[in-house]
Amino acid sequence: MDKSQWYIGARNGIVLCVDGTGNRQLSGRFYHRYAEDAFLFDNTEQMLFQCEQFFETTDFPHPTTAGRTFQAPAGRKEPNQERKEKMSDEELLRNHGELGTFIIRVQHRQNSSWQGRITWMERNRTLCFRSIWEMIRLIASAVGTEEEKEPSWFDEP
Repeated sequence: MDKSQWYIGARNGIVLCVDGTGNRQLSGRFYHRYAEDAFLFDNTEQMLFQCEQFFETTDFPHPTTAGRTFQAPAGRKEPNQERKEKMSDEELLRNHGELGTFIIRVQHRQNSSWQGRITWMERNRTLCFRSIWEMIRLIASAVGTEEEKEPSWFDEP
């Protein structure tokens, strides 16, 4: 199999391993280069919140919108410190999910959503997504939780 699309590409790249789809919710784990252990998630929302927290700690990509509050901030946010890589791209790409494995590269966080590229490793196909919702639909269609398959995954390149 040609693995030309199997690359991380940016410091915020994530390898998402989907292991289950109970109650139409994704469950599994994801990996990034700054941790040796997987981040486990039991449902789609938990996965999204953990990924968003990762993007916040790396401050990449920088969000174009920020949360607002009427309360005084609890503490000053420390400047982003350089993180030490704990996993190489090769180590990250060795992880695979039982139902599907995806390389997620979020390039922008605009309009309170994510935009980027997603690679379905089992099919060696890369597609762009314009929102978190579109990314979730692509993953769900690939692992079979959607009634209809997204035509773009299954069309020949």
